Amino acid sequence: MMDYKYHTINEINHFEFGEAVIGDVQLTDRMFHVVLDNVKIKPENSCNRDIRTMRTNELFLKLDEAEIISLVEEGYSEYDANGNLRHTYEDVTIEPEKYRETEGVLVEGTVYELKFEESVYCFVIDGTDDRVYVLKVAASGDEESWNRFLEV
Repeated sequence: MMDYKYHTINEINHFEFGEAVIGDVQLTDRMFHVVLDNVKIKPENSCNRDIRTMRTNELFLKLDEAEIISLVEEGYSEYDANGNLRHTYEDVTIEPEKYRETEGVLVEGTVYELKFEESVYCFVIDGTDDRVYVLKVAASGDEESWNRFLEV
C-alpha cells in the first residue's frame, strides 16, 4: 500500500459516500478494500481543518478483519410502454465463488449510500451493468486514507 498524507481510523461517519465512484474493489476472505473518487469529507472529520465540507478522489477505504455477509443483486420490475407489468425479477444472492466476477461490474459503479450500523457496513452500489447491488460487510473497524482536499 502506498503512503498517504491523511489517515483516519473509525471515522466512517465523517465522510459522505453518496455519488462516490468506485475505482477499485477487492472482495476476498478476511480482506476488503475499495478506492473511491468524489468522496465528501465532513467538517467534523479529524483531518479536515476547514469548517466546510470538502471532497477527495482516490480515497482508500480498508475494512479491518472483514467478512462479507452478503452480496445481493437487487430485483426489479419490467413494464411495457403502457405501464403494464411485464415481468418481475427477484433479488439474486451472489455466491462467494462469484465475487471476483461481480467485482468487474462494481468498478466504475456509483455508490448510492454507505451505512454503518453495529459493525456492519452496507454499500448500495449502482453497477456498470445497470443493476443495483447491496454489499454487506462485517468488520472490526475502518481506515480511510487519501492525499488531497478538494473543493466541493
